[in-house]
This record gives sequence, structure tokens and C-alpha cells, in this order.
Amino acid sequence: MDSYSSFAEYYDALMEDARYPERCQYLFDAAEKFGHTLGKTLDLACGTGSLTLLLAERGVDVFGADGSVDMLSEAMRKSLDAGQHILFVCQEMQALELPQPLDTCVCTLDSLNHLVDKNDVQAAFNGVSRYMNPGGLFLFDMNTVYKHREVLADNVFVLENERVFCVWQNFTEDNLTEISLDFFEEQNGAYYRSSEDFSERAYADGEIREMLQSAGFETLGCYGDLTFEPPQADEQRVIYIARKLK
Repeated sequence: MDSYSSFAEYYDALMEDARYPERCQYLFDAAEKFGHTLGKTLDLACGTGSLTLLLAERGVDVFGADGSVDMLSEAMRKSLDAGQHILFVCQEMQALELPQPLDTCVCTLDSLNHLVDKNDVQAAFNGVSRYMNPGGLFLFDMNTVYKHREVLADNVFVLENERVFCVWQNFTEDNLTEISLDFFEEQNGAYYRSSEDFSERAYADGEIREMLQSAGFETLGCYGDLTFEPPQADEQRVIYIARKLK
């Protein structure tokens, strides 16, 4: 099912603090840390392909998958503008049907939190495992329970740049956050509004490790965002690195 149509249009303008170059380097550092060769790499839930493109420019044999046609349209445009010919496939995370086996899979910027049913997260892990070669590396990040309860909570945020003015509203109950985005773009002295609604769920560390194990992965580590240090109590995003068992 296609989604995030309005968000796709403004995504890059609102993600200026995503630190894509650092996330790209982190993947190389993680591979080195665990003696892994990246090989065939999937950027899962690749969005507009910013990380995919950086990996390709550094010589990684990478392709991207996302469930949003609009996001992928942006990704393909950016790829072609950069002179890269990256394969992008329209695939939901929990229903992967990939063209070839993987050596590495990366899924960043809390994409897996958008799967609000634990069964869908398990299906996503199972799908990555099904296509991953033994010894392959699965690296992903997730927003924490702390972030949902203490940062997102029922708060409202305002994001603004030269392109768009965005009002971000959150409605949180337990570990489920319903998110409502309203975009306002100025054109010829008038403001035009578009909206996007979606949800995220935070999962406890034990749940994630249990699902990885069920999918045939060994959890190598859980770290604070872009570090190899244990997460702090107030960590907002954590990174998991798992290896496909033989």
C-alpha cells in the first residue's frame, strides 16, 4: 500500500539533521568491527534514497526497497541526477520478495517503528533472514521507549525552513504514537496546506532480541545512535547489529 505521499515531497527538506554521511560511515565501521564484507547490500525502507546514494558512491553494490511509490520516485530522480543507476524496488518491509540474496541489510531512521504490529516486525525480520546469506549482517535502528514516552509524548513540534513550514503533532498512549503532520508551503504569496498521518510503536529491547533470534539472527550488539557504546537511559535512538546464523 502506497503511503507518505505528502511527506515524500518534503522529506529531504525536513531531514537536514539526519546525518546521512555519518550513518554511511557507521556502516563501514560496523562491517570492519565485526570482520564483515558488505557485498550485496539492501537499504530497506530507503525513503528518498539519500543513504542508498551515498553507499553507491562509495562503491557498495546496493539497492533500495520502500513501500512508497512517491518516496521511490524521489530516490530514482536523485540517483539519475547523480549519474548512478541504482535499482529501487517497491516492497513493504513485512512482505519482502527480493531478486537476489543479501550479504548486508541496513534499515535506518526508525523505519521499523512504523510497523506498529509486532507480528509485522517479526515478518520483516523473517524476510531479511530468508534472503540473507549465512554470516550476513543486519544493521538497523529504532526509536526507544524513552523517546516515545518522554520526548514525543503528546507534544507538538514546529519545523521550518526555506521550503516548508511543518506542524508535527503527537498523540501517545503506552508505546504507540499517532503522528499528524501538516505542511504549509508558500506559493506566490499564498500558503497551501497538505497533511500526512501515520503511527509509530516503540519496542522493548527484550522484544527486539527475541524477534531477531526467532528469525535466525544472533544479536552482536545494541548501541547508542552512531556509537559503539551501550545506550544511555535517555537514549532516543538505538542501533542493533545482528548476524545471520549459519
